[in-house]
Amino acid sequence: MVESNSNIYNTSGHQTKILLVEDDTNLGFLLVDFLESNDFVVKLYRDGESGWRGFNIENFDFCILDVMLPKLDGFSLAQKIREKNKVVPILILTAKSMKEDKLHGFDLGIDDYMTKPFDEEEMLCHIKAILMRSRRNVPADQNIGYNIGGFKFDYPNQLLIHADVRKRLTVTETEVLKQLCSSKNQIVKREDVLNAVWGTNDYFTGRSLDVFITKLRKYFMDDTNVRIESVPKVGFVLTDSPVNEY
Repeated sequence: MVESNSNIYNTSGHQTKILLVEDDTNLGFLLVDFLESNDFVVKLYRDGESGWRGFNIENFDFCILDVMLPKLDGFSLAQKIREKNKVVPILILTAKSMKEDKLHGFDLGIDDYMTKPFDEEEMLCHIKAILMRSRRNVPADQNIGYNIGGFKFDYPNQLLIHADVRKRLTVTETEVLKQLCSSKNQIVKREDVLNAVWGTNDYFTGRSLDVFITKLRKYFMDDTNVRIESVPKVGFVLTDSPVNEY
């Protein structure tokens, strides 16, 4: 059993409140019971429309969404949530394992993805890892940003700024980009990024990392000087001739 700890509390001191949208009655009750036994506060909804209404009524710290939902599917719900709130962590649950579905989910701005059936303890580890990344305190002397070509990366505020366009990054996008920026113009090993961002180095997190690298490349398409180069079987190099802190 994974021990609960202070990560279940948000920065204002109250317990983490989870929006759970799952139409499988048995699984829904099992997840509520498991998460509440680990000191989370959980609100369960049975379809996408009621989940969306619930999200607009209450303040949630974390969202867990099934994909195959009545009335409004999980991807559509995730998109609506992300349009309203750029930073709340979203974990997708699905029986699908197709690469296209995962890519679609990450394109919408989700933070992680779990394929059914899954182990409850593994889910708990995923939730806690995402919460740790989203609530990581940055000391004052590390409140840094970076110039990346014509972009400014405001790490503490999860912002990528180009001209007058300000794009709010997800927690995971922010942490992956920070790893690349922290070793400017140098190879960053895949295993180091995986361990720093996900806390583990396995096939599934490796595939997730590749998806996030693809997304970051798209964000920098307007500046041909910015490149995220893949070094096969080793890692990545972020270059912009050069990357500088500001």
